[in-house]
Amino acid sequence: MQMFPSFVFYSLPFFIFFLLLGAQLNGFIPILGESIVDNEAGNIESFSSFEVTTERQNVAAGGIGANWGSQTSHNLPPDIVVRMLRENGIQKVKLFDADYDTLRALGKSGIEVMVGIPNDMLSSFASSPKAAEKWVSENVSHHMTTNNVIIRYVAVGNEPFLATYNGSFLGTTYPALKNVQDALNKARLSNQVKVTVPLNADVYSTSTTFPSGGDFRTDIHDFMIQIVRFLSENGAPFTVNIYPFISLYTDSNFPVEYAFFDGNASPLNDGGMSYYNMFDANHDTLVWALQKNGFGNLPIIIGEIGWPTDGDRNANLQYAQRFNQGFMTHISGGKGTPMRPSPINAYLFSLIDEDEKSIDPGNFERHWGVLGYDGQPKYSLNLGTTNSGLIAARNVTYLENKWCILKPNANPDDPQIAPSVSYACSLADCTSLGYQTSCGNLDSAGNISYAFNSYYQKNNQLDVACKFSGLGTVTKVNPSTGSCQFKVMIQAYYSDAQQISGFIRMLTLALVLVLTTILLCDL
Repeated sequence: MQMFPSFVFYSLPFFIFFLLLGAQLNGFIPILGESIVDNEAGNIESFSSFEVTTERQNVAAGGIGANWGSQTSHNLPPDIVVRMLRENGIQKVKLFDADYDTLRALGKSGIEVMVGIPNDMLSSFASSPKAAEKWVSENVSHHMTTNNVIIRYVAVGNEPFLATYNGSFLGTTYPALKNVQDALNKARLSNQVKVTVPLNADVYSTSTTFPSGGDFRTDIHDFMIQIVRFLSENGAPFTVNIYPFISLYTDSNFPVEYAFFDGNASPLNDGGMSYYNMFDANHDTLVWALQKNGFGNLPIIIGEIGWPTDGDRNANLQYAQRFNQGFMTHISGGKGTPMRPSPINAYLFSLIDEDEKSIDPGNFERHWGVLGYDGQPKYSLNLGTTNSGLIAARNVTYLENKWCILKPNANPDDPQIAPSVSYACSLADCTSLGYQTSCGNLDSAGNISYAFNSYYQKNNQLDVACKFSGLGTVTKVNPSTGSCQFKVMIQAYYSDAQQISGFIRMLTLALVLVLTTILLCDL
Protein backbone atom coordinates (compact mmCIF):
# COMPACT_ATOMS: atom_id res chain seq x y z
CA MET A 1 0.00 0.00 0.00
CA GLN A 2 1.53 3.32 -1.12
CA MET A 3 2.10 5.81 1.70
CA PHE A 4 2.01 9.59 1.29
CA PRO A 5 4.97 11.59 2.63
CA SER A 6 4.39 12.74 6.20
CA PHE A 7 4.71 16.39 5.26
CA VAL A 8 1.53 16.01 3.20
CA PHE A 9 -0.41 14.96 6.30
CA TYR A 10 1.08 17.73 8.40
CA SER A 11 0.61 20.39 5.74
CA LEU A 12 -2.96 19.60 4.79
CA PRO A 13 -4.58 21.03 7.98
CA PHE A 14 -2.58 24.22 7.62
CA PHE A 15 -3.63 24.51 4.01
CA ILE A 16 -7.26 24.12 5.10
CA PHE A 17 -6.68 26.62 7.90
CA PHE A 18 -5.38 29.30 5.58
CA LEU A 19 -8.15 28.55 3.10
CA LEU A 20 -10.67 29.10 5.88
CA LEU A 21 -8.79 32.17 7.04
CA GLY A 22 -9.05 33.73 3.60
CA ALA A 23 -12.76 32.99 3.53
CA GLN A 24 -13.22 34.48 6.99
CA LEU A 25 -11.37 37.67 6.08
CA ASN A 26 -13.62 38.03 3.09
CA GLY A 27 -16.67 37.63 5.31
CA PHE A 28 -17.63 34.34 3.68
CA ILE A 29 -17.21 31.23 5.80
CA PRO A 30 -19.16 28.13 6.81
CA ILE A 31 -18.16 26.60 10.13
CA LEU A 32 -19.49 23.34 11.52
CA GLY A 33 -22.67 23.40 9.50
CA GLU A 34 -23.24 27.15 9.69
CA SER A 35 -24.75 28.93 6.73
CA ILE A 36 -22.63 30.44 4.00
CA VAL A 37 -23.54 34.09 3.83
CA ASP A 38 -22.07 37.21 2.35
CA ASN A 39 -21.50 39.79 5.08
CA GLU A 40 -21.31 42.67 2.65
CA ALA A 41 -24.07 45.07 3.68
CA GLY A 42 -23.72 47.58 0.87
CA ASN A 43 -22.42 51.11 0.94
CA ILE A 44 -23.97 53.20 3.67
CA GLU A 45 -23.29 56.89 3.72
CA SER A 46 -22.00 58.14 7.06
CA PHE A 47 -24.34 60.02 9.37
CA SER A 48 -21.96 62.92 9.57
CA SER A 49 -22.91 63.80 6.00
CA PHE A 50 -26.37 62.24 5.87
CA GLU A 51 -29.40 64.49 6.23
CA VAL A 52 -33.07 63.69 6.46
CA THR A 53 -34.73 65.55 3.62
CA THR A 54 -38.34 64.74 4.31
CA GLU A 55 -40.34 67.62 5.76
CA ARG A 56 -41.63 66.91 9.25
CA GLN A 57 -45.09 67.74 10.47
CA ASN A 58 -46.11 68.26 14.07
CA VAL A 59 -45.45 65.11 16.07
CA ALA A 60 -47.02 63.92 19.27
CA ALA A 61 -45.10 65.67 22.00
CA GLY A 62 -41.84 64.01 22.87
CA GLY A 63 -41.80 62.26 19.49
CA ILE A 64 -42.83 58.72 18.72
CA GLY A 65 -40.41 55.96 19.55
CA ALA A 66 -40.03 52.36 18.42
CA ASN A 67 -38.94 49.12 20.04
CA TRP A 68 -36.04 47.60 18.13
CA GLY A 69 -35.72 43.93 19.01
CA SER A 70 -33.08 41.48 17.85
CA GLN A 71 -34.63 38.02 18.22
CA THR A 72 -34.28 37.29 14.52
CA SER A 73 -32.43 34.69 12.53
CA HIS A 74 -31.35 37.33 10.00
CA ASN A 75 -30.82 40.80 11.40
CA LEU A 76 -30.75 43.81 9.15
CA PRO A 77 -27.41 45.67 9.36
CA PRO A 78 -27.73 48.31 12.12
CA ASP A 79 -26.61 51.13 9.80
CA ILE A 80 -29.49 50.36 7.46
CA VAL A 81 -31.99 50.33 10.33
CA VAL A 82 -30.70 53.58 11.81
CA ARG A 83 -30.91 55.34 8.47
CA MET A 84 -34.46 54.08 8.06
CA LEU A 85 -35.34 55.38 11.53
CA ARG A 86 -34.02 58.80 10.61
CA GLU A 87 -35.84 58.88 7.31
CA ASN A 88 -39.07 58.06 9.11
CA GLY A 89 -38.51 60.78 11.69
CA ILE A 90 -38.47 58.28 14.57
CA GLN A 91 -36.69 60.13 17.35
CA LYS A 92 -36.39 57.43 20.03
CA VAL A 93 -35.60 53.73 20.18
CA LYS A 94 -35.97 51.24 22.99
CA LEU A 95 -33.53 48.32 22.96
CA PHE A 96 -33.74 45.10 24.93
CA ASP A 97 -29.99 44.80 25.37
CA ALA A 98 -26.88 46.87 24.72
CA ASP A 99 -25.54 45.34 21.52
CA TYR A 100 -22.30 47.10 20.64
CA ASP A 101 -22.83 47.37 16.87
CA THR A 102 -26.39 48.64 17.32
CA LEU A 103 -25.30 51.36 19.72
CA ARG A 104 -22.34 52.30 17.55
CA ALA A 105 -24.68 52.72 14.58
CA LEU A 106 -26.90 55.01 16.66
CA GLY A 107 -23.97 57.31 17.34
CA LYS A 108 -24.35 60.85 15.94
CA SER A 109 -27.83 59.93 14.67
CA GLY A 110 -29.71 62.31 16.94
CA ILE A 111 -31.90 59.41 18.08
CA GLU A 112 -32.47 59.05 21.82
CA VAL A 113 -31.87 55.56 23.18
CA MET A 114 -33.20 53.40 26.00
CA VAL A 115 -30.75 50.53 26.51
CA GLY A 116 -31.92 47.34 28.19
CA ILE A 117 -30.63 44.98 30.83
CA PRO A 118 -32.19 41.50 30.32
CA ASN A 119 -33.88 39.73 33.20
CA ASP A 120 -31.21 37.04 33.34
CA MET A 121 -28.66 39.69 34.38
CA LEU A 122 -30.69 41.04 37.29
CA SER A 123 -29.34 38.54 39.80
CA SER A 124 -25.74 39.45 39.00
CA PHE A 125 -26.38 43.18 39.26
CA ALA A 126 -28.41 42.76 42.45
CA SER A 127 -25.56 40.99 44.22
CA SER A 128 -22.62 42.88 42.76
CA PRO A 129 -22.32 46.68 42.57
CA LYS A 130 -19.06 46.11 40.66
CA ALA A 131 -20.92 44.19 37.95
CA ALA A 132 -23.35 47.08 37.57
CA GLU A 133 -20.48 49.58 37.44
CA LYS A 134 -18.68 47.55 34.77
CA TRP A 135 -21.84 47.28 32.68
CA VAL A 136 -22.55 51.02 32.91
CA SER A 137 -18.95 51.80 32.00
CA GLU A 138 -18.94 49.53 28.94
CA ASN A 139 -22.49 50.03 27.69
CA VAL A 140 -23.41 53.56 28.71
CA SER A 141 -20.38 55.72 29.44
CA HIS A 142 -18.32 54.35 26.56
CA HIS A 143 -20.98 54.87 23.92
CA MET A 144 -21.93 58.31 25.17
CA THR A 145 -18.35 59.61 25.24
CA THR A 146 -16.75 57.67 22.40
CA ASN A 147 -19.58 57.07 19.93
CA ASN A 148 -21.75 60.10 20.75
CA VAL A 149 -24.83 57.99 21.45
CA ILE A 150 -27.69 59.85 23.14
CA ILE A 151 -28.57 57.39 25.90
CA ARG A 152 -31.47 58.71 27.97
CA TYR A 153 -32.68 55.65 29.87
CA VAL A 154 -31.47 52.32 31.19
CA ALA A 155 -34.27 49.75 31.34
CA VAL A 156 -33.52 47.44 34.26
CA GLY A 157 -35.20 44.16 33.33
CA ASN A 158 -38.16 43.63 31.03
CA GLU A 159 -41.53 42.99 32.65
CA PRO A 160 -39.81 41.25 35.60
CA PHE A 161 -43.01 41.15 37.68
CA LEU A 162 -45.07 39.47 34.97
CA ALA A 163 -47.50 37.12 36.69
CA THR A 164 -46.39 34.16 34.56
CA TYR A 165 -42.83 34.48 35.97
CA ASN A 166 -44.19 33.35 39.35
CA GLY A 167 -42.07 35.80 41.32
CA SER A 168 -38.73 34.75 39.81
CA PHE A 169 -37.37 38.30 39.78
CA LEU A 170 -39.15 39.85 42.77
CA GLY A 171 -36.09 39.71 44.98
CA THR A 172 -33.54 40.92 42.46
CA THR A 173 -35.22 43.74 40.50
CA TYR A 174 -35.02 46.49 43.13
CA PRO A 175 -31.44 45.72 44.26
CA ALA A 176 -30.33 45.64 40.62
CA LEU A 177 -32.15 48.92 39.97
CA LYS A 178 -30.42 50.54 42.94
CA ASN A 179 -26.97 49.30 41.94
CA VAL A 180 -27.39 50.52 38.37
CA GLN A 181 -28.48 53.93 39.68
CA ASP A 182 -25.45 54.01 41.98
CA ALA A 183 -23.24 53.13 39.01
CA LEU A 184 -24.72 56.01 37.01
CA ASN A 185 -24.14 58.32 39.97
CA LYS A 186 -20.53 57.19 40.21
CA ALA A 187 -20.07 57.78 36.47
CA ARG A 188 -21.61 61.25 36.91
CA LEU A 189 -24.35 60.43 34.41
CA SER A 190 -27.40 60.50 36.68
CA ASN A 191 -28.58 63.87 35.34
CA GLN A 192 -28.41 62.68 31.74
CA VAL A 193 -29.46 59.04 32.08
CA LYS A 194 -32.45 57.82 34.08
CA VAL A 195 -33.23 54.30 35.22
CA THR A 196 -36.62 52.70 34.74
CA VAL A 197 -38.23 49.26 34.90
CA PRO A 198 -40.52 48.37 31.97
CA LEU A 199 -43.52 46.66 33.57
CA ASN A 200 -46.48 44.85 32.16
CA ALA A 201 -49.90 46.34 32.84
CA ASP A 202 -50.70 43.29 34.95
CA VAL A 203 -48.85 44.87 37.90
CA TYR A 204 -52.01 46.88 38.62
CA SER A 205 -55.73 46.26 38.41
CA THR A 206 -59.01 47.81 39.43
CA SER A 207 -61.35 46.55 42.09
CA THR A 208 -64.39 48.32 40.62
CA THR A 209 -64.09 47.83 36.81
CA PHE A 210 -63.43 51.60 36.67
CA PRO A 211 -60.01 53.28 36.43
CA SER A 212 -60.63 55.03 39.74
CA GLY A 213 -60.47 51.64 41.47
CA GLY A 214 -56.89 51.15 40.36
CA ASP A 215 -54.13 49.94 42.66
CA PHE A 216 -51.10 47.69 42.45
CA ARG A 217 -51.56 43.95 42.69
CA THR A 218 -51.83 42.85 46.29
CA ASP A 219 -49.20 40.09 45.95
CA ILE A 220 -46.54 42.56 44.74
CA HIS A 221 -47.81 45.79 46.32
CA ASP A 222 -44.83 46.31 48.63
CA PHE A 223 -42.34 45.55 45.84
CA MET A 224 -44.07 48.04 43.57
CA ILE A 225 -44.11 50.83 46.17
CA GLN A 226 -40.40 50.25 46.80
CA ILE A 227 -39.63 50.67 43.10
CA VAL A 228 -42.04 53.57 42.54
CA ARG A 229 -40.60 55.46 45.50
CA PHE A 230 -37.08 54.91 44.17
CA LEU A 231 -38.05 56.16 40.69
CA SER A 232 -39.66 59.23 42.23
CA GLU A 233 -36.63 60.02 44.38
CA ASN A 234 -34.34 59.81 41.35
CA GLY A 235 -36.47 61.77 38.91
CA ALA A 236 -37.08 58.65 36.83
CA PRO A 237 -40.22 57.58 34.94
CA PHE A 238 -42.60 54.65 35.38
CA THR A 239 -42.56 52.56 32.19
CA VAL A 240 -45.58 50.41 31.35
CA ASN A 241 -46.48 48.15 28.42
CA ILE A 242 -50.16 48.30 27.42
CA TYR A 243 -51.65 45.81 24.95
CA PRO A 244 -55.36 45.96 24.10
CA PHE A 245 -54.72 43.10 21.65
CA ILE A 246 -53.82 40.75 24.51
CA SER A 247 -57.15 41.50 26.19
CA LEU A 248 -58.93 40.60 22.97
CA TYR A 249 -56.78 37.48 22.57
CA THR A 250 -57.37 36.16 26.07
CA ASP A 251 -61.02 37.12 26.52
CA SER A 252 -63.54 36.02 23.90
CA ASN A 253 -66.11 38.36 25.47
CA PHE A 254 -63.94 41.45 25.23
CA PRO A 255 -65.74 44.14 23.16
CA VAL A 256 -63.70 44.44 19.94
CA GLU A 257 -64.50 48.11 19.32
CA TYR A 258 -63.19 49.06 22.75
CA ALA A 259 -59.70 47.97 21.65
CA PHE A 260 -59.57 50.69 18.97
CA PHE A 261 -59.65 54.48 18.89
CA ASP A 262 -62.53 55.13 16.50
CA GLY A 263 -64.96 56.12 19.25
CA ASN A 264 -67.43 53.41 18.21
CA ALA A 265 -67.49 51.68 21.59
CA SER A 266 -69.99 52.44 24.32
CA PRO A 267 -68.12 54.74 26.71
CA LEU A 268 -67.25 53.84 30.28
CA ASN A 269 -68.24 56.65 32.63
CA ASP A 270 -66.04 56.99 35.69
CA GLY A 271 -67.13 59.87 37.89
CA GLY A 272 -67.82 62.12 34.95
CA MET A 273 -64.82 61.01 32.90
CA SER A 274 -65.69 59.12 29.72
CA TYR A 275 -63.49 56.33 28.37
CA TYR A 276 -64.04 55.34 24.76
CA ASN A 277 -61.09 52.96 24.43
CA MET A 278 -59.17 50.49 26.53
CA PHE A 279 -55.83 52.30 26.30
CA ASP A 280 -57.10 55.40 28.07
CA ALA A 281 -58.88 53.33 30.72
CA ASN A 282 -55.85 51.12 31.34
CA HIS A 283 -53.47 54.07 31.45
CA ASP A 284 -55.62 55.94 33.94
CA THR A 285 -55.96 52.86 36.12
CA LEU A 286 -52.20 53.17 36.55
CA VAL A 287 -52.53 56.90 37.22
CA TRP A 288 -55.02 56.17 40.00
CA ALA A 289 -52.73 53.47 41.44
CA LEU A 290 -49.85 55.93 41.57
CA GLN A 291 -52.04 58.67 43.00
CA LYS A 292 -53.47 56.46 45.75
CA ASN A 293 -49.98 55.61 46.91
CA GLY A 294 -48.70 59.19 46.95
CA PHE A 295 -46.96 59.36 43.57
CA GLY A 296 -49.58 61.08 41.45
CA ASN A 297 -47.03 63.21 39.59
CA LEU A 298 -44.65 60.42 38.56
CA PRO A 299 -43.98 60.61 34.78
CA ILE A 300 -45.27 57.68 32.71
CA ILE A 301 -43.70 56.21 29.58
CA ILE A 302 -45.61 53.78 27.36
CA GLY A 303 -42.80 51.31 26.78
CA GLU A 304 -44.70 49.08 24.35
CA ILE A 305 -47.94 49.45 22.44
CA GLY A 306 -48.92 47.89 19.15
CA TRP A 307 -50.83 45.22 17.26
CA PRO A 308 -49.59 42.06 15.51
CA THR A 309 -50.34 41.24 11.89
CA ASP A 310 -50.44 37.45 11.84
CA GLY A 311 -50.59 34.30 13.95
CA ASP A 312 -54.17 34.75 15.24
CA ARG A 313 -57.60 35.51 13.83
CA ASN A 314 -57.50 39.00 15.35
CA ALA A 315 -53.90 39.58 14.28
CA ASN A 316 -54.10 40.89 10.73
CA LEU A 317 -53.01 43.82 8.59
CA GLN A 318 -56.38 45.57 8.79
CA TYR A 319 -56.62 45.55 12.57
CA ALA A 320 -52.94 46.46 12.99
CA GLN A 321 -53.25 49.44 10.67
CA ARG A 322 -56.47 50.52 12.33
CA PHE A 323 -55.00 50.31 15.82
CA ASN A 324 -51.59 51.88 15.22
CA GLN A 325 -52.92 54.68 13.02
CA GLY A 326 -55.69 55.26 15.53
CA PHE A 327 -53.16 55.49 18.35
CA MET A 328 -51.02 57.98 16.40
CA THR A 329 -54.07 60.12 15.68
CA HIS A 330 -55.22 59.79 19.29
CA ILE A 331 -51.99 61.20 20.73
CA SER A 332 -51.31 63.73 17.98
CA GLY A 333 -51.18 67.35 19.02
CA GLY A 334 -50.19 66.37 22.55
CA LYS A 335 -53.51 64.77 23.50
CA GLY A 336 -53.41 62.63 26.62
CA THR A 337 -55.95 60.74 28.68
CA PRO A 338 -58.77 62.01 30.92
CA MET A 339 -56.58 61.79 34.04
CA ARG A 340 -53.39 62.89 32.28
CA PRO A 341 -54.30 65.27 29.43
CA SER A 342 -50.61 66.02 28.93
CA PRO A 343 -48.59 64.63 25.96
CA ILE A 344 -47.97 60.87 25.86
CA ASN A 345 -44.44 59.51 25.59
CA ALA A 346 -44.65 56.18 23.76
CA TYR A 347 -42.69 53.52 21.89
CA LEU A 348 -44.48 51.47 19.23
CA PHE A 349 -44.07 47.73 19.47
CA SER A 350 -42.43 46.92 17.34
CA LEU A 351 -40.23 48.11 14.53
CA ILE A 352 -39.40 44.83 12.76
CA ASP A 353 -40.79 41.28 12.92
CA GLU A 354 -38.70 38.84 14.98
CA ASP A 355 -38.85 35.25 13.75
CA GLU A 356 -37.10 33.76 16.79
CA LYS A 357 -39.30 35.17 19.55
CA SER A 358 -40.86 32.62 21.84
CA ILE A 359 -44.36 31.66 20.78
CA ASP A 360 -45.38 30.45 24.23
CA PRO A 361 -47.77 33.43 24.59
CA GLY A 362 -49.12 32.79 21.08
CA ASN A 363 -48.10 32.52 17.42
CA PHE A 364 -48.68 36.25 17.00
CA GLU A 365 -45.47 37.00 18.95
CA ARG A 366 -43.38 36.90 15.77
CA HIS A 367 -45.53 39.43 13.91
CA TRP A 368 -45.59 42.67 15.93
CA GLY A 369 -43.50 44.69 13.49
CA VAL A 370 -44.84 47.62 11.51
CA LEU A 371 -42.13 46.46 9.11
CA GLY A 372 -41.45 42.95 7.88
CA TYR A 373 -38.26 40.98 8.46
CA ASP A 374 -36.69 42.84 5.53
CA GLY A 375 -37.57 46.35 6.69
CA GLN A 376 -40.43 46.79 4.22
CA PRO A 377 -43.68 48.40 5.46
CA LYS A 378 -46.56 45.97 5.93
CA TYR A 379 -49.29 48.58 5.64
CA SER A 380 -49.86 52.30 5.36
CA LEU A 381 -48.99 54.12 8.58
CA ASN A 382 -48.44 57.84 8.99
CA LEU A 383 -46.45 58.61 12.13
CA GLY A 384 -46.96 62.33 11.67
CA THR A 385 -43.23 62.77 11.15
CA THR A 386 -43.09 62.90 7.36
CA ASN A 387 -45.37 63.86 4.48
CA SER A 388 -45.88 60.20 3.58
CA GLY A 389 -46.34 56.81 5.13
CA LEU A 390 -43.57 54.57 6.38
CA ILE A 391 -40.33 54.70 4.42
CA ALA A 392 -38.79 51.30 3.70
CA ALA A 393 -35.26 50.20 4.50
CA ARG A 394 -32.89 50.74 1.59
CA ASN A 395 -29.99 48.65 0.25
CA VAL A 396 -31.40 45.41 1.64
CA THR A 397 -29.74 42.40 0.03
CA TYR A 398 -31.87 39.33 -0.60
CA LEU A 399 -30.89 35.77 -1.39
CA GLU A 400 -31.67 34.33 -4.81
CA ASN A 401 -35.31 34.17 -5.93
CA LYS A 402 -35.88 30.48 -5.31
CA TRP A 403 -38.04 28.49 -2.96
CA CYS A 404 -38.23 24.97 -1.50
CA ILE A 405 -41.54 23.17 -2.03
CA LEU A 406 -43.01 19.69 -1.81
CA LYS A 407 -42.27 17.72 -4.95
CA PRO A 408 -45.38 17.81 -7.16
CA ASN A 409 -45.23 14.02 -7.64
CA ALA A 410 -44.72 13.28 -3.94
CA ASN A 411 -47.02 10.68 -2.41
CA PRO A 412 -49.35 12.53 0.01
CA ASP A 413 -49.37 9.40 2.19
CA ASP A 414 -45.60 9.24 2.46
CA PRO A 415 -44.82 8.49 6.14
CA GLN A 416 -41.90 10.94 6.05
CA ILE A 417 -44.11 13.98 5.42
CA ALA A 418 -45.39 14.46 8.97
CA PRO A 419 -41.98 14.22 10.70
CA SER A 420 -40.41 16.41 8.01
CA VAL A 421 -42.98 19.16 8.52
CA SER A 422 -42.66 18.87 12.29
CA TYR A 423 -38.88 19.14 12.02
CA ALA A 424 -39.05 22.16 9.70
CA CYS A 425 -41.54 24.04 11.85
CA SER A 426 -39.68 23.32 15.08
CA LEU A 427 -36.55 24.99 13.71
CA ALA A 428 -38.07 27.65 11.47
CA ASP A 429 -41.28 29.73 11.55
CA CYS A 430 -44.68 28.30 10.66
CA THR A 431 -46.74 30.79 12.66
CA SER A 432 -48.49 32.06 9.52
CA LEU A 433 -50.15 28.66 9.16
CA GLY A 434 -53.38 28.25 11.10
CA TYR A 435 -56.99 29.23 11.39
CA GLN A 436 -57.70 32.66 9.89
CA THR A 437 -54.02 33.51 9.50
CA SER A 438 -52.39 34.87 6.33
CA CYS A 439 -51.71 31.34 5.06
CA GLY A 440 -54.75 29.70 6.59
CA ASN A 441 -56.32 28.91 3.21
CA LEU A 442 -53.50 26.74 1.86
CA ASP A 443 -54.23 23.14 0.97
CA SER A 444 -52.22 20.25 2.42
CA ALA A 445 -49.47 20.48 -0.19
CA GLY A 446 -49.28 24.23 0.32
CA ASN A 447 -48.87 23.85 4.09
CA ILE A 448 -46.07 21.35 3.59
CA SER A 449 -44.35 23.58 1.04
CA TYR A 450 -44.60 26.59 3.33
CA ALA A 451 -42.95 24.67 6.16
CA PHE A 452 -40.20 23.39 3.86
CA ASN A 453 -39.51 26.85 2.48
CA SER A 454 -39.41 28.47 5.89
CA TYR A 455 -36.66 26.06 6.94
CA TYR A 456 -34.86 26.43 3.60
CA GLN A 457 -34.79 30.22 3.78
CA LYS A 458 -33.75 30.31 7.42
CA ASN A 459 -30.80 28.12 6.46
CA ASN A 460 -29.76 30.50 3.70
CA GLN A 461 -31.04 28.31 0.86
CA LEU A 462 -28.47 25.59 1.42
CA ASP A 463 -29.16 22.64 -0.87
CA VAL A 464 -29.20 20.23 2.08
CA ALA A 465 -31.97 22.33 3.66
CA CYS A 466 -34.41 21.24 0.95
CA LYS A 467 -33.91 17.48 1.08
CA PHE A 468 -36.54 16.31 3.57
CA SER A 469 -35.98 12.62 2.79
CA GLY A 470 -36.31 13.33 -0.92
CA LEU A 471 -39.66 15.12 -0.56
CA GLY A 472 -38.42 18.65 -1.26
CA THR A 473 -37.42 20.34 -4.47
CA VAL A 474 -36.19 23.82 -5.34
CA THR A 475 -38.25 25.97 -7.70
CA LYS A 476 -37.77 29.42 -9.19
CA VAL A 477 -41.52 29.88 -9.59
CA ASN A 478 -42.86 31.92 -6.68
CA PRO A 479 -45.41 29.74 -4.81
CA SER A 480 -46.95 32.72 -2.97
CA THR A 481 -50.70 33.00 -3.31
CA GLY A 482 -53.18 35.62 -2.13
CA SER A 483 -52.28 36.86 1.35
CA CYS A 484 -49.80 34.02 1.87
CA GLN A 485 -46.25 35.08 1.06
CA PHE A 486 -43.47 32.53 0.69
CA LYS A 487 -40.43 34.52 1.81
CA VAL A 488 -37.06 34.91 0.21
CA MET A 489 -34.62 35.51 3.05
CA ILE A 490 -32.27 38.46 3.33
CA GLN A 491 -28.54 38.00 3.64
CA ALA A 492 -27.57 37.64 7.26
CA TYR A 493 -25.68 40.34 9.09
CA TYR A 494 -23.12 39.27 11.65
CA SER A 495 -21.83 41.65 14.29
CA ASP A 496 -18.14 41.99 15.03
CA ALA A 497 -18.60 39.82 18.10
CA GLN A 498 -20.28 37.08 16.05
CA GLN A 499 -17.51 37.20 13.45
CA ILE A 500 -14.87 36.93 16.16
CA SER A 501 -16.74 33.98 17.66
CA GLY A 502 -16.81 32.32 14.26
CA PHE A 503 -13.10 32.98 13.81
CA ILE A 504 -12.35 31.34 17.17
CA ARG A 505 -14.40 28.30 16.14
CA MET A 506 -12.42 28.22 12.90
CA LEU A 507 -9.13 28.18 14.83
CA THR A 508 -10.48 25.41 17.04
CA LEU A 509 -11.50 23.39 13.99
CA ALA A 510 -8.03 23.84 12.45
CA LEU A 511 -6.39 22.73 15.70
CA VAL A 512 -8.56 19.62 15.81
CA LEU A 513 -7.51 18.81 12.24
CA VAL A 514 -3.84 19.25 13.14
CA LEU A 515 -4.06 17.02 16.20
CA THR A 516 -6.06 14.39 14.32
CA THR A 517 -3.47 14.29 11.53
CA ILE A 518 -0.60 13.97 14.00
CA LEU A 519 -2.35 11.06 15.69
CA LEU A 520 -2.97 9.39 12.32
CA CYS A 521 0.67 9.78 11.33
CA ASP A 522 1.83 8.25 14.60
CA LEU A 523 -0.28 5.14 14.07
